[in-house]
Amino acid sequence: MMTHQDPIRVLLVDDEDIVCYGLKAIAQGTPEIEIVGEAGTGKAAIAQSQALQPDVILMDINMPEMDGVTATQEICRIQPHTKILILTTHDEAQYLVEAMQQGAVGYLLKNTPPEDFIQSIQRAHKGYLQLGPGLGQKLCQQLKAPVQPQLDTPKGITPREQDVLKLIATGASNREISKTLHITEKTVKNHVSSILSRVGVRDRTQLAIWANTADKDTSHLALA
Repeated sequence: MMTHQDPIRVLLVDDEDIVCYGLKAIAQGTPEIEIVGEAGTGKAAIAQSQALQPDVILMDINMPEMDGVTATQEICRIQPHTKILILTTHDEAQYLVEAMQQGAVGYLLKNTPPEDFIQSIQRAHKGYLQLGPGLGQKLCQQLKAPVQPQLDTPKGITPREQDVLKLIATGASNREISKTLHITEKTVKNHVSSILSRVGVRDRTQLAIWANTADKDTSHLALA
């Protein structure tokens, strides 16, 4: 028996009407996605996100009144369950790093093909890190630079948690980790919670960023 799954509720945040029009046109052909509202400024985005409680927000960066990075920070603070996917023309490392540090789960450029764009929304909704081509390497390079703040080194990580951490870094889901390591999904969730606490990040997206940017030398993973 097939079960009905509610569409992903998306809020569009962009000060260019033509961009919003194009995004709505793409979403209209995808029943899994529903555009529930629009906002043209960062301040309006915060207000609309509170009123509409969207699952995913597509956030531009340069907007009047308040930029998208600042709005992302505030929305992530008051609505931690809402996923924010940056959609912009800017591929500068500074914007990329700031957006991810403030809680965005992805960063895409506006020339992303429609089919990839839809898939990115769906994966972002599930909590997977989404980066446009070439942006992952740029993010890693910036976070490794000495001028960038470093995430806390985890202490007391067990060998099994190291295995889980390596798979999280590849984007594996709890189910995939469960099958690979031959443990239950409940055990995987317990390991993930433990690692999050030790590393000092708020969700598995930030954990994946840490795992992909931190030195993989075992000296950074002190055993219990």
